[in-house]
Amino acid sequence: MLSVLRNPTYRRLFCAQVVALTGTGLATVALSLLAYDLAGANAAAVLGTALAVKMAAYVVLAPLVGALADRVPRRALLVAMDLARAAVVLALPFVDRVWQVYVLILLLQAASAAFTPAFQATIPQVLPDERDYTGALSLARLAYDLESLASPVLAAALLTVVPYAWLFAGTAAGFVASALLVRTTTLPDPDPDLAPDSEPKGIGAAPRPGAYAGAVAGIRLVLAAPRLRALLALDLAVAAAGAVVLVDTVILVRDTLGRPAGDVPLALGAYGAGSMAAALLLPRLLERVGDRAVMVRAAFLLPGAVGLLALGLALPPGAWSWPALLVVWLVTGAAGSAVLTPGGRVVRGSVRSRDLPAAFAARFSLSHACWLLTYPLAGLLAATAGPAASAAVLTAVALAGATGAAGLWPREDPAAGRGTPAPASRERGSSRVSGPSRSTSSP
Repeated sequence: MLSVLRNPTYRRLFCAQVVALTGTGLATVALSLLAYDLAGANAAAVLGTALAVKMAAYVVLAPLVGALADRVPRRALLVAMDLARAAVVLALPFVDRVWQVYVLILLLQAASAAFTPAFQATIPQVLPDERDYTGALSLARLAYDLESLASPVLAAALLTVVPYAWLFAGTAAGFVASALLVRTTTLPDPDPDLAPDSEPKGIGAAPRPGAYAGAVAGIRLVLAAPRLRALLALDLAVAAAGAVVLVDTVILVRDTLGRPAGDVPLALGAYGAGSMAAALLLPRLLERVGDRAVMVRAAFLLPGAVGLLALGLALPPGAWSWPALLVVWLVTGAAGSAVLTPGGRVVRGSVRSRDLPAAFAARFSLSHACWLLTYPLAGLLAATAGPAASAAVLTAVALAGATGAAGLWPREDPAAGRGTPAPASRERGSSRVSGPSRSTSSP
């Protein structure tokens, strides 16, 4: 897995991802504490709404940006979005109204909706070898885990000496460092004519649709492929469990368990530790077992873990403990990582090189639509009916997602084999759609 870091271009991109995500992790902790300061017992509702605004920006903007990503200089786009995110984050410590939080989160995530799919689509072009790309996906998962492990630990240490508002400055520094690393890296140009060997040679010459048509085409193709529909069902299961963690943790720690603010990042750190452990084990496991077996089985662990939380919270006061919360978050993080990490392999095995930006953007948008549903649901239920009800309802949602994925993803699908995604042409042969999506092959 670490051998991919020998590629100098990928190494710099990975470092940029690490520093940006470390800063983002600081902002996650700071935003939770800011919500608690502004709303007290209603912090879960405020945080759920803020995160829903974040997802709305992803859902609406990501497909459009993905359709335009190969028409704009990739490096200029990534640098500009990093600097925009840094500027917005620096304004967050000065808010004193809840609506101001929502506006700044919208601006911040609009920039992220432009940055993330373009960044994801660059990696397969930097690492065309399948084994290298699989290793890069696991490293990317580890980088994301820094947001929920190393960053919370760093945040807990910083909170002992500075107010939480200073954590936003750390986030801005991460975005600026990321921009500098990307700015000094030579990125490959998208190759619109590169396609799998099984593709008809004339398709690459088809005229490209406009931004809106391209975005719709990408979404239609993702929804047309059974394997990618199953991937969205898996995203729903992860979103249901993850929303309980990210929205309800501050209430569970501060109110239910009566613990200090410094324990909020430690609880989030347990979630990240589980995710990181799974990401380290996945490359070898995927070679032996295959994507479908790992992802679907892990998805069923998610409602099991969150359901255990709901049961513990429904018992008399004092029955639920701090160690139990850490263990449940650890398992939830591991299962979520096992579902999310191989997702890029599934997408990459279903699209041509020229369509990677649109495909990643479409999947990015649709997967975040799941979070757009679960974030406000978790916050509203926690604020009105309590954390136990929130966990119970989202357990049902996670179970529905896992069950749907098991039914949608055919057992005989070539991608269910050991370690190699199916060629794009094999899946498209059974799920090709008409219209503009025909030229945008179906993460």
